[in-house]
Amino acid sequence: MEDNMTQMTSEPSVRSATETQSGLDASRRPYIWVNGQLVPKDEAAVSVFDHGLLYGDGVFEGIRVYNGKIFKCEQHMDRLYKCCEQIFIDLESHVSREEMVEIQRKCIEANGIQNGYIRLVVTRGVGTLGLNPYQCPEPGVICIADKISLFEPEMYEQGMRVVVANRPKTPIECLDPRIKTLNYLNNILAKCEAIHLSQKMGITEPSEQLLEVIMLSTDGKVAEGSGDNIFVVKDGKVFTPPSDVGILEGITRRFVKDVLCPACDVEIEERYFELDEVLSADEVFLTGSAAEMIAVREVLEHTDLEVTKTHTISQGEGPITKKLRAKFTEIVTSDDVPED
Repeated sequence: MEDNMTQMTSEPSVRSATETQSGLDASRRPYIWVNGQLVPKDEAAVSVFDHGLLYGDGVFEGIRVYNGKIFKCEQHMDRLYKCCEQIFIDLESHVSREEMVEIQRKCIEANGIQNGYIRLVVTRGVGTLGLNPYQCPEPGVICIADKISLFEPEMYEQGMRVVVANRPKTPIECLDPRIKTLNYLNNILAKCEAIHLSQKMGITEPSEQLLEVIMLSTDGKVAEGSGDNIFVVKDGKVFTPPSDVGILEGITRRFVKDVLCPACDVEIEERYFELDEVLSADEVFLTGSAAEMIAVREVLEHTDLEVTKTHTISQGEGPITKKLRAKFTEIVTSDDVPED
């Protein structure tokens, strides 16, 4: 296991991966970058003393690859390195931004990815069983480039059903959700509500599964999903919560705000709102790197896994959501996929 924990601290580590790519066995894909080595999935491992495993101590990025290009690569790198700084991981001293981008490109090439997904993980690194983060001399770096599919294809036109989570978002004062940490237990437990409710209702049709939630802040403001940002449409205008309600500042969320809405001549505003505005919206949609853009057609409320109210938002993807998603698709399938 120690051989796989060789730290990637300098440019020669990147070159060593390049030199071995011509001999890679495609049948053993995906090849994964683990602390300086590109290894097949069945050999990828980290130390049991890694603080990312022991304490959820680290950060990550979920990144899309379109037409072989890393979508919004620079924005993802900005967030990754900022999040590392916020939790006192000195990533820049061990792996430069340029090296981190090169690692991703090598993983894309090694796995023959043209359209796919990158999971980039930075852990505190190998240390002791104690909490002291300064007993971990070097951060761990893991890069996975593979395929991903969160939701059934028909959900994108029919819209999906979501559940209002009874579990609120962790307040910023406790752990700022804008830091994309490895500790996602708050979100996972909220997602469990939807999955358990789906099971209790006996839902078997894949496209009808309850797989996402709407999470509220502790004071009742709409925040986000378990892994996606939320937008509502009312009278032709799009609204989304500001980040200081306690949400992740999603890269796709920013793309919708800064690029898609202006390109489609759709007005957009960041502001606080409560659940009733979601339930009375003309359209609702979610965004995320993995999910991309997906409409919400129905919202369920529950108490102790018993449905108390069912709210129909729309009969499928609404006209504004459709227009924005079509523009998104046009851009990411073009020859000019933005990497800025």
